[in-house]
Amino acid sequence: MDPILIQDVLKTLPHRFPFVMVDRVLSIEGGAVHAIKNVTVNEPFFPGHFPQEPVMPGVLITEALAQASMFCLHGQLEPGTVGYLAGIEGARFRRKVIPGDQLHLHAKLEFLRRGLGKTTCRAEVDGVVVAEATILFAVGKG
Repeated sequence: MDPILIQDVLKTLPHRFPFVMVDRVLSIEGGAVHAIKNVTVNEPFFPGHFPQEPVMPGVLITEALAQASMFCLHGQLEPGTVGYLAGIEGARFRRKVIPGDQLHLHAKLEFLRRGLGKTTCRAEVDGVVVAEATILFAVGKG
């Protein structure tokens, strides 16, 4: 498949600046997604989150994983259907994410039943796992 560029990411996700955490989807295959988030010094959270040593907040890394998870359902949902975060299990943060990093977001759909779903996720920078979590979500009309 061709990458899903930001114009089409914005057609899929309901989020808008400054809360879009997926810049591009590189692949969707067999319920697994590989997406990226380019972390820049211009992110609106850096001036207030450790200003002397900017670090991407773990909660936003988790949000990026949750947004990437929605692409596991790409083409399976009716237009206007939105995924809502329902839970986070086993979140672990292994290393700091800083300006200049490219966050590779990996999500694999474990199940989707009766509007409830679960994905296992990990985020990597330069091939090193920086975070992982299991994301639970509910899908419904936005």
